[in-house]
Amino acid sequence: MGEQDVAVKIGADELVPIESPPEIHRRQAFAAPGVWAGLASTEPGLMSGWHHHDGHDTVIYGLSGRLIVEFGTGGERVEATAGDFLVIPSGLVHREITPGETPAEFVVVRFGGDGPPTVEVDTPRP
Repeated sequence: MGEQDVAVKIGADELVPIESPPEIHRRQAFAAPGVWAGLASTEPGLMSGWHHHDGHDTVIYGLSGRLIVEFGTGGERVEATAGDFLVIPSGLVHREITPGETPAEFVVVRFGGDGPPTVEVDTPRP
């Protein structure tokens, strides 16, 4: 992460909006080679396009709402709510769904590869 001899606080008002698919609003807290951390939110009823995170493993922690991650060619899915962790391995083609009538907000930490953080694809392939 770099050689610092002090802890660094990043306040909520210091998060920087970054380019994201229109369905997902990402705000960056920290980025360095091989690691990214921030907040993401989605509006209720929205579904992202199919994508993967190249060489980055992703850990998501739910703050509010419900988030479904759909993946695989057979429609596999996992659902998380506030207090749950999700782990999305690098290269896993998936999409996020926010069911119901409540927005979802979650902490996202990506680590690993240095390629693009999000790669859009048409559909999952076997």
